[in-house]
Amino acid sequence: MECFEVAGGTALTGRVRVTGAKNSALKLMAAALLAPGRTTIEEVPDILDVAIMSEVLRRLGCEVDYERTGDGGGGGRVVVDVPEKPSTETDYDLVRKMRASINVLGPLVARCGSARVALPGGDAIGSRGLDMHISGLERLGATIVSEHGFLVATAPRLVGASIWLDFPSVGATENLVMAAVLARGTTVVDNAAREPEIVDLCTMLVGMGARIDGAGTSTITVEGVDALSPVTYSTVPDRIVAGTWAIGAVMTQGDVFIERAIGDHLRVALDKLTDAGATVEAKPDGIRVAMDRRPRCVDVVTLPYPGFPTDLQPMAVALAAVSTGTALVTENVYDGRFMFVNELVRLGADIRIDGHHAVVRGRERLSSAPVVATDIRAGAGLVLAGLASDGITEVQDAYHVDRGYPDFVEQLRGLGAQVERTQRPA
Repeated sequence: MECFEVAGGTALTGRVRVTGAKNSALKLMAAALLAPGRTTIEEVPDILDVAIMSEVLRRLGCEVDYERTGDGGGGGRVVVDVPEKPSTETDYDLVRKMRASINVLGPLVARCGSARVALPGGDAIGSRGLDMHISGLERLGATIVSEHGFLVATAPRLVGASIWLDFPSVGATENLVMAAVLARGTTVVDNAAREPEIVDLCTMLVGMGARIDGAGTSTITVEGVDALSPVTYSTVPDRIVAGTWAIGAVMTQGDVFIERAIGDHLRVALDKLTDAGATVEAKPDGIRVAMDRRPRCVDVVTLPYPGFPTDLQPMAVALAAVSTGTALVTENVYDGRFMFVNELVRLGADIRIDGHHAVVRGRERLSSAPVVATDIRAGAGLVLAGLASDGITEVQDAYHVDRGYPDFVEQLRGLGAQVERTQRPA
């Protein structure tokens, strides 16, 4: 079992570069299935989830190559060569490892007329049903049944329809837009997700020849086309990784410039850091975050974009744990996102959970202990907590963090942190 050993007491200082967003790159790779030929995607993070998605695509008959670009941000270039007739079945042993693999469902049904996709796994952060994916595709004319752990979808040709999402689900919006681009007629998705990653996907699809209006708003309109073409495209910078470094700078009373970070994509989170007492400067080439004193507690409420991102909630709780005062953190997106709190309490944090609320009373310093990462963001939050603890904190199950953060240890060391990756018997 691989672990992170984190020495507390060092401020994060210097420059760090963020590459493309995990939550976008995986969907862009799935979108490549919509057009035969070679699609090239730049600024793809070198992370475990990209390796898993690459293998999902290979088993669908694609050739997939990944090349590091050596820019210091842990990113690279992925080339997906899609055959004229890809396979339409995904293997359970891969899909169970990563929820984003469900996003091959829409492209396969749209282009091939059928798909057999294993029900996905992924992070343990609560129930994330596929009801909206299924009902939306059924509105487009697909027939979908569940059998032996697979979703089986068939549709001779999808037909445009009006679809209302009960919740602005990112995954459902992505799947339905990718299906609709090759459907006959017009599709309107209301209450659509508005995240920058949605805009990124739609921008790439338009580059491939799709007709899409309204990306970034709650209503997306898609005019179906007969075929798409391969494209070369660069992934939007990862706002969650950028937010992690920003919160780390405040927790450790450091000074970090985050290259390529886009301030508008983190507006609510950066406002919270300003309220905590930090200096925040958004510039054309990145964001600077500096802190010269112990931060003040700030309340946080997670909401779909443009609200505070649920993926930064573990870091917000860790920040509150070392701030002055008391913070109320409310989780409105994933019902299991507080699973990591017991691990933070092992580090001495004073946290009480009441339903989807966490009351956090700040302490001047946490106390090192062995803890276990339960998901990608919880793992990163625990490492930040370790930086604000005394002694050496061991964060177990490092593979979770590897799924979302390229060159995590190397980038932390570049900011002055004392962090090592170690192995111990499972």
